[in-house]
Amino acid sequence: MARLARTAGLTDVQQEILSTVRDFVDKEIIPVATELEHKDEYPQEIVDGLKELGLFGLMIPEEYGGLGESLLTYALCVEEIARGWMSVSGIINTHFIVAYMLKQHGTQEQKDTFLPRMALGEVRGAFSMSEPALGSDVSAITSKGVKDGDEYVLNGQKMWLTNGGTSTLVAVLCRSDEGHPEGTAPHKSMTTFLVEKEPGFGEVRPGLTIPGKIDKMGYKGVDTTELIMDGLRIPANRVLGGVTGRGFYQMMDGVEVGRVNVAARGCGVAQRAFELGVSYAQQRHTFGKPIAAHQAIQFKLAEMATKVEAAHAMMVNAARKKDSGERNDLEAGMAKYLASEYCKEVVEDAFRIHGGYGFSKEYEIERLYREAPMLLIGEGTAEIQKMIIGRRLLEEYRSQG
Repeated sequence: MARLARTAGLTDVQQEILSTVRDFVDKEIIPVATELEHKDEYPQEIVDGLKELGLFGLMIPEEYGGLGESLLTYALCVEEIARGWMSVSGIINTHFIVAYMLKQHGTQEQKDTFLPRMALGEVRGAFSMSEPALGSDVSAITSKGVKDGDEYVLNGQKMWLTNGGTSTLVAVLCRSDEGHPEGTAPHKSMTTFLVEKEPGFGEVRPGLTIPGKIDKMGYKGVDTTELIMDGLRIPANRVLGGVTGRGFYQMMDGVEVGRVNVAARGCGVAQRAFELGVSYAQQRHTFGKPIAAHQAIQFKLAEMATKVEAAHAMMVNAARKKDSGERNDLEAGMAKYLASEYCKEVVEDAFRIHGGYGFSKEYEIERLYREAPMLLIGEGTAEIQKMIIGRRLLEEYRSQG
């Protein structure tokens, strides 16, 4: 393993898992990632390999057929996978968030129904908060779930579903005014519905349409979609946790661990960018010597490596805090903010080291250059992270004067 981004204090089991994942990334992902990405092709063979490794059940408890591992182990695996191809880590991340929400908040029947099949990768998860008009303002959600006998009728349009087409279970956040009088705070009248569907595009069940893939600048391969509900009927036993009005808290809990994973993705992409930069700097010659011998390039490499190390340390700290049972929204927000910003900077420096070749689609750094910006937006923009961090700091350091 390389000198950078090592993690102290791992168990033998954790080290074995990470070694297996790293080997898989080096042999099965990196050699094909750029070709698949340019074709915007779903990496089915890679996904099948991850199923065989048990990664879809990594944090699902052993009683449900998972590996019962920690958030730290999961985040370190995500870091390795993102180092190979960030889109693959996205395929797992949304699945993992839904499994985590079920584990933490689901009824016993919901856990028994979904978690064993999710651990095998037979049921694949996606989650849906955002809508076309609201962006980061979750409290402005307009999609509604209205009680009708033993069912709820869902209507509305959702946006930016990772795995929208390939998933078979979507956790959808809707407004549900049932039992919540007028004037109730918006976040207290939201409910998470567990929506089962067929994979694919078009009308995937009565009242539910996945129109097709959104064409993106980067983060290709993985399908990002809209979701349209028009009279979608969901049985009452598919309200997450069995009680309405808890959806906002459930989703925020899921996003909190999701932010650790976005930080891990940033760490992985930054590591790969550094690897590409330091390798190219030793191969490319100018003025009679490798460009790595020029002080200007050495300064860049020093800055890049320091950022890789710092982002990794913050990501590990945020994961360990959550694993200890403590609140980690401050640490997760800081890690996500720093890792995504540093990732963008490290990728750009590697791009500059490559010179004109960085602009060529033949070189891997071109792909990374298009992928890094997504991390500035996903799971809450950098600006939202700074708002969260600022509010939490004011809570912690409230003036007594």
